[in-house]
Amino acid sequence: MTPPAPNRKRLSRAESQALTRKRLLDSAFEVVSRYGYDGASVEMIAEEAGFSKGAFYSNFNSKEDILLQLLQTNASNDVEELTELFAPLQDVESILQALKSWSDARSANQKWGTIAIEFVRRTIHDGDTENPQLHIFYSQWKGVGELLAEKLNISPTRISPLNLGGLVLEVTYGGISGFLKVNTSGEMLDEMLRLMIGPPASEPIQR
Repeated sequence: MTPPAPNRKRLSRAESQALTRKRLLDSAFEVVSRYGYDGASVEMIAEEAGFSKGAFYSNFNSKEDILLQLLQTNASNDVEELTELFAPLQDVESILQALKSWSDARSANQKWGTIAIEFVRRTIHDGDTENPQLHIFYSQWKGVGELLAEKLNISPTRISPLNLGGLVLEVTYGGISGFLKVNTSGEMLDEMLRLMIGPPASEPIQR
C-alpha cells in the first residue's frame, strides 16, 4: 500500500510574495550581470524567474527599482555578515584572517562588482551624480569602515571610516585581481591593514 503523501504546509500570502520577490531578485542578479543593465529587460528577468511581467510589476516598479533593491540588499548584507563574523573575535590576527577569507570568497563572484558598476554607470550617464541612491555605497563603505576601525583600533586621524571601508570593498569587488596570478583581494587587504595597524606592541619598531 502506498503511504499517503506528506502534508505540505501551505504558504501564507505574505510568505508566497516574499518567495516571489526573492526569486525575481535572484533572477535580476543573473540577468543584469550577464547582459548588462541596458541588455536586460523586465521580460527577461520575469521569464528567468518563471513568472509573468504582471508578477514582476506586482513587486517592483521598474527595472531600475529591482536593481536598486538588489544593491541595497547586498550592501546591508556585507555589513551584517562582517559584524557577525567579527563579533566573537578579539585578537587582531583572527580578525585579519577572517576578513581575508571573507574578501576572497566575495571576490570569487565578480557579478556583484559588475552590477554595481552598471548602476553607477547609468547614474552618471543620466547626469545625476548627486543621485541620493548612490548613498547606498556611502553607507556600505562607512559601515564596514567603522566596524574595522573599532575592531582593529584604527584612528580616524590615520584614515577615515569612509575611506577605510571604501578600500576594503573596492579591493574586494574590483574584480581584476581575480584574473591575475598575483595576490588575492584578501592578501592585499591583509598587507594594507597590517601597515595601518603597525607592529604588535610586543615588537619594537626597527629604526
